[in-house]
Amino acid sequence: MDANDFLRSARVAIPELSRPGLSVGERIEAAIERTAERVGCNTNLGIVLLLAPLAKAATTPGCTDLRASLARVLGQLDVADSTACYRAIRVARPAGLGAVDEQDVAIAPSVGLREAMQLAAGHDSIAAQYVDDFDLVFSVGLPVLLEYRQRWRSLSWATTACYLSILAQQPDSHVSRKFGSARALGISEQVRSVANTLKACENPRLLVEALIALDRELKARGVNPGTSADLTVASLAVLFLKHRLNLI
Repeated sequence: MDANDFLRSARVAIPELSRPGLSVGERIEAAIERTAERVGCNTNLGIVLLLAPLAKAATTPGCTDLRASLARVLGQLDVADSTACYRAIRVARPAGLGAVDEQDVAIAPSVGLREAMQLAAGHDSIAAQYVDDFDLVFSVGLPVLLEYRQRWRSLSWATTACYLSILAQQPDSHVSRKFGSARALGISEQVRSVANTLKACENPRLLVEALIALDRELKARGVNPGTSADLTVASLAVLFLKHRLNLI
């Protein structure tokens, strides 16, 4: 897959994620179905799983506190949400999913979506967001975006800092599924020094060569910290939604 696949995925997924009246599960399922029809591969399951409850929360009438509204949405997730989400996951067919003894996505769920996510939260950072009201997004991703967009006057560079900060803070669960927790932890430790150096720069462009070198090294090793990228997208979504709701 390449960048155009992600752009096409966004164009078809966003209208479904923001469609009025849909539940969280319905938003997930519709967005993933449209993506599969248009792109034919799994570009955005993690993104969709994160954005669906955020979209639902932001469109709640009278929303004056996005995270509080999100907590209410997550607390109301039911078996119907789980059922729709499980169908979406089976359509997306994410790599390295494996099988579990309880509430496996291959069978019909019997618990609400938040409870199902809680079972996976210990080894999946996206599932963990459903349990702790998106703590990593609100406590790490959003503050970095706000601080470094203001400091550097660049949302693009602030996004780079956000991605590296999330990866440095939390070992990437996609990497962990593919290569094991020790490799994921090592990547986070490696990235932490780069992230700290970048955030100390007055001119982040001075780090372009170092960042490209890091990217090439990870690609050469077949390492794709994709969950950290998904969490970065969610952090950007929170930033944009807060602006849209006049909460920043």
